[in-house]
Parts: sequence; C-alpha cells; structure tokens
Amino acid sequence: MASTLNNIQRFFGKKTPEELVKKWRQEIRGQQRQIQRQIQAIDIEEAKVKKSIKQVAKRGDTKICKMLAKELIRSQKHKNRLYTSKAQLNSIVMQLEQQLATIKIAGTLQKSGEVMSLVNRLVRLPEISQTMQQMSMEMTKAGLMDEMISDTMDMMDDEEIEEEADEEVNNVLFQITDGMLGEAGAVGPALDKQPAAAEMEDEEEGPELDMMQKRLQALQG
Repeated sequence: MASTLNNIQRFFGKKTPEELVKKWRQEIRGQQRQIQRQIQAIDIEEAKVKKSIKQVAKRGDTKICKMLAKELIRSQKHKNRLYTSKAQLNSIVMQLEQQLATIKIAGTLQKSGEVMSLVNRLVRLPEISQTMQQMSMEMTKAGLMDEMISDTMDMMDDEEIEEEADEEVNNVLFQITDGMLGEAGAVGPALDKQPAAAEMEDEEEGPELDMMQKRLQALQG
C-alpha cells in the first residue's frame, strides 16, 4: 500500500489521493458546464432553423425544407449524445465520491471497471475528448483504471441520414410547418407569390440559409 501511494505521489507531486479525486471532480463539473453551453447554443440555432423551415414551407420549397430538416435531425441526435455524455460524467462523479469513502478505509484508490467504461465512452466525444484523454492517463497512473484503447466515435453519416430521411424528415416538416409539409405528402400554397417573386426571395435568403446550415454543422463538432 505504501509503495502504491509513493508511486502516485511521485507522478502527481504532493497531491494525495483525496486531492486527486477532488481535482478530477472539479474538472468533470467544468466539462458538464461546457456541454450545457453547447446544448444551449444548439437550441438557439435549431430555433432559427425551425423558423426558416416555416418561412420556406410557405413558398412550397420542399428541397430547401428537407435540406434544413436533415440538419435539424443531425443536430438533435448530436444533442442527445451530449445529454447522455453529461449524465455519464455525473456517474463518474458518483464513482469518485465512492472512491473518497474507500480511500479513508484502504488509504489508496481502487480500480473501477465502471469508471474505465464511462471514460472510454466519453473520450470519443469531440467536445471533451482531450480533457478525458488526459484524465484517463492520470487515472491509469493513479491505479484507478487500466490503460485502455478507445475506438473512434460512431458518427452519423450521410447514408444513415438518407435511410431515415423519408420518415423522420417528413415527421419533422409536418410538425414544424403545422402540417403544410411532411406526413400528408402535399405542399402548401405559395401564399399568392408569383414565381418570379419567389425565385427572387430564394436568391435573397440563400446566403443566410447557407450560413445557418454551416453554423449548425459547426455546433455538431
């Protein structure tokens, strides 16, 4: 036990196991706040995209509507991953709290398969990957977990989006446009717009829609 404690202190300086656990806990709380800010930023962009879909739907432009709806689906799936990761970070904090109780009895950190599994999943998330990689090395050195080799994160590709497009995109469009587009399979009226006027409006809004799409993609890492 004394040898293990000496090894930890040599690697981390004068930090005790209790101080290490508190350090990791603070870092994890910081990552949770970062994830929450990312979720809020995505929410803001999604609200803008939904508003644009409604506006474009009034002109009956299904092509642009579906393009934006697909970005919305990607965004929502990524946001779900962020929520899951935030919960997993909380699980690690709970495990570290247990470690604090164990340290008082055993005097050192105990290996945790659950912590290793959670860190291995979280290291795949681009937003917190670097921090989790560093933390995993520290936890390995401290004896909390074994060295691991993580796989790359399974990202959602265009082929997967296309497979879901017919059903999910239509559902999204139906909900956002209050039934003008989507499930019913019919395109709403162009609100008395002349074709030339609609085309001109497309040209005016094109750059703005393109910029919105890029911002949403950037938020997805």
